[in-house]
Amino acid sequence: MPPPSVSASAPCPCGRTGPAKQALRLDACCGRFINDVEAAPDAASLMRSRYTAFVLERADYLLATWHASRRPPSISFDAGVKWLGLEVRQHRVLDATHAEVDFVARQKSPGQPALRLHERSRFVREGEGAGRWYYVDGDLL
Repeated sequence: MPPPSVSASAPCPCGRTGPAKQALRLDACCGRFINDVEAAPDAASLMRSRYTAFVLERADYLLATWHASRRPPSISFDAGVKWLGLEVRQHRVLDATHAEVDFVARQKSPGQPALRLHERSRFVREGEGAGRWYYVDGDLL
């Protein structure tokens, strides 16, 4: 089954809204990070873009933004999973290179009740200049 296709002008799956409380377009939100136009400026934006990458089944982006110390060799996606929404509850900056994001993501698999994933994720910023943010790991809550 091919990965889901979402138009660049469609609302971003992460649910972020602009100043007028209208959903941001994919290309103005997470799409610019996933398509490597620019790096996510903070851990919360990286977390949102990783959620969107799960929706779009973009394993390349998920692996590229996973810290090398914890990155799995590959990622597979369960057929028929529908991602239902994301709620970022807290973005906590620990210092210039470490942050945590507390979030809830909801999904539904065929023939199963909807699942709620509540996680506190850890992120680190590494690299030249301002560096890039990477997902390290998280604790289920």
